[in-house]
Amino acid sequence: MDLTGKIAIITGGCDGIGRASSLLLAKRGAKVVLNYLCNADRAEEVVSEIRANGGEAIAIQADVRDETQVSKLVSTVIASYGRVDILVCNAKIGFKAIPFADMAWDDFSQKLNDELKAAFVTTKAVIPVMIENQFGRIIYISDSLGKDPSPYMIAQGTAKGGLDTFSVYIAQEYGPHGISANVVAPGLLDTEASDFLSKEEKQIVSNFTPLGRVAIPDDVAGVISFLASDDARFVTGSYTPVTGGLTME
Repeated sequence: MDLTGKIAIITGGCDGIGRASSLLLAKRGAKVVLNYLCNADRAEEVVSEIRANGGEAIAIQADVRDETQVSKLVSTVIASYGRVDILVCNAKIGFKAIPFADMAWDDFSQKLNDELKAAFVTTKAVIPVMIENQFGRIIYISDSLGKDPSPYMIAQGTAKGGLDTFSVYIAQEYGPHGISANVVAPGLLDTEASDFLSKEEKQIVSNFTPLGRVAIPDDVAGVISFLASDDARFVTGSYTPVTGGLTME
């Protein structure tokens, strides 16, 4: 899966899946533009690690829900590298994990609006340059909650279900321009974001998972790297669960 010379923007690139993907795509030859919102120090740590291993990377701050900031991000990338080949939409969007009975419309709609606006804005920004080059790989990071409901996750699951649908429309419309759009949908990940669960609770999930464990970010990054590569040149509109078999398509 050689990505030599490809230009990749990875939103939310300094933690979890984003960090693992930034490191792996750079290792396989891509020039990585690591987007972040708040944690500049952590973003620079990832950039430094990539450079120390012989790769090329820069970090750019931008709120992926803001058209002006994303436009500036993409313009900077084009000025530096001339094009954008890969977009990994991975920025984390906060939400309230509460029962539907306790949820207000504003809580629910905030997650839907933020999640889909982030995908809309970033996709809209890269599509023109991808059309110009007749090449693009767009990978949306969803999660299994879009298809497999879990208590208190109605806002997250509904938003990710919308993202799954959004992806197939992008795939259908822009396939004739050499642009693919695919979804990667992890389940429970062993990261800081899941530290609210005890080891016992994670073990329960592992016990129900055919491959016998909870995912780590590298598991997801490998699938992202494949979809970004020429090995996936005839794959678009796909939904790939990365759940160790807990979700099967």
